[in-house]
Amino acid sequence: MRFIPSIMIICCIGIVSSMTACVTATVQEVREANTGMSSNDSIVVLGRRHRPTPAETELDFVACVSKKMSKGSQGVKVIGEQEFMDAMFPWFEPRTAPVYTSDLPEIMSQPALAKRLEEIGLRYLVWIDGNTQRTESSGSMTCSITMAGAGCFGFLSWENDSSYEASIWDVKTGSAVGKVSSDATGTSYMPAIVVPVPLIARVKAQACNTLAGQLVNFLVDES
Repeated sequence: MRFIPSIMIICCIGIVSSMTACVTATVQEVREANTGMSSNDSIVVLGRRHRPTPAETELDFVACVSKKMSKGSQGVKVIGEQEFMDAMFPWFEPRTAPVYTSDLPEIMSQPALAKRLEEIGLRYLVWIDGNTQRTESSGSMTCSITMAGAGCFGFLSWENDSSYEASIWDVKTGSAVGKVSSDATGTSYMPAIVVPVPLIARVKAQACNTLAGQLVNFLVDES
């Protein structure tokens, strides 16, 4: 009788070890004008900021895209979001910043703002709209403490969807040059046989990587 639990645990461990959290990512771009950057040009990546609202773009995602775009052989010069907001005060504070990409032309056409953007050497403004949401979940898990010890049993799964769109504004020409979108979906699992084992699908990280890579290619392309 004592061998049966051991066999069950071994079998279940084998099943758990064969499971992986999968992420599917897609990236698209729409080009409206030619782009290119010199060694003196810089960009800034901003996220939608209009508190309080669940639709605002996460701070960590904006920071991730900025960091990824500045790395590698094709890395570009990136001004930090907070540094930019301080330099551009009060135009891009949460209470005054544009809520939608359609609001960008009006705010970017202001002469005082245009002059300050030129002073800091900004060539492109990248405006990210989107977020990561849990779209589906299922399963159950129970945990208990007994004289013999503590443990959990059950199975949970959930699906996350990361959907972001970046609009690129050419400060030099005062016009939009295109959009890049990144979507990533993935299912995470948490089986538990005594100890919960989370298998997390890193959808936000994948969306960040694909969006940042495509944005760099978009901006440095001089064709």
